[in-house]
Amino acid sequence: MVIRESVPLAPLTTLGVGGPARFFVEAQEADHVCQAVGWARERRLPVFVLGGGSNLVVSDAGFPGLVLQPGIRGISSRKEGARIFFTVGAGEDWDAFVGHAVSCNCAGIECLSGIPGTAGAAPVQNIGAYGQEAGSVIDRVDALEIVTGARTTLDSRRCAFGYRQSIFNTGEAGRWVILQVTFTLQPEGAPLVAYKDLQEHFGSSQPTLAEVREAVRQIRNRKGMLLVEGEEDARSAGSFFKNPVLTTRQYSALQRLLRERGDPAIPAYPAGDSLHKISAAWLIEQAGFAKGYARGRVGISRKHALALVNLGGATAAEVMALKSEIQSTVRRRFGIDLHPEPILLGFEETHG
Repeated sequence: MVIRESVPLAPLTTLGVGGPARFFVEAQEADHVCQAVGWARERRLPVFVLGGGSNLVVSDAGFPGLVLQPGIRGISSRKEGARIFFTVGAGEDWDAFVGHAVSCNCAGIECLSGIPGTAGAAPVQNIGAYGQEAGSVIDRVDALEIVTGARTTLDSRRCAFGYRQSIFNTGEAGRWVILQVTFTLQPEGAPLVAYKDLQEHFGSSQPTLAEVREAVRQIRNRKGMLLVEGEEDARSAGSFFKNPVLTTRQYSALQRLLRERGDPAIPAYPAGDSLHKISAAWLIEQAGFAKGYARGRVGISRKHALALVNLGGATAAEVMALKSEIQSTVRRRFGIDLHPEPILLGFEETHG
């Protein structure tokens, strides 16, 4: 285990902005994670856990503590009853694991194909796409508590998964280092074809898991949401804003406002318990920010209105300025607050 100093973080993120980590370590084994956390604790340094850097904005000042990147690898499986349990090291590439599960003819995460990052990062944001969420198939998370150095197992209920959230990015953010994650999948299960994009792609045919995985990757690529070397629209942190979830009362008020203005209907999806998830991309475009909008060295993807892209040489401050411009304009026009989806690291103020 080698702890390095003043390591640039921008090259370790897909957005490509931000300053250095004061200290940086890549831990290939659980014991190395323990050692690194103990080293930081002795020096009273804050610790940040870096996954694949695909859902992260680093401030221009960087991070004043230890950035720890777990590189723990390995995928094992076991069958129990009608389910198969896959235990995956935190450093495994997420999309590669999805491909492995699909090749084993196991359903439950095929619609999460093409999402960049690591398996250890999947529980943090409770990654989701096309009707599936990681949290719905996570059985448990093995983690190390930073303050005590103790290892523990957190079951799915303890992780408190919600829309793009868990304990790892809300009330207990910064408390844990995820070591490995166990997923429970359905062998020979049918693929999920619930969202419009996939339904239009397949029509009335009954696709296989592998066909759904490939279709999801194709759709993500068309939207600039698949990491492709040299692709300008891929220099992003993925979807920058969460889709707002409204109560029935809030949703009805928004619908009235749109009718009064003669605006088109907003795309919306049921979110359970009389809640409605509405399209952040629609709000952004209707507020006047078209795909391809540029503001200096940052802009909006030419393929997807939710992605803010680094057009070349951008700073974190420029990214945050565009973020704020979009938020204030959407709030002024629709009365809706957009909340960022990526982790914002090293910023002195809380950016909502």
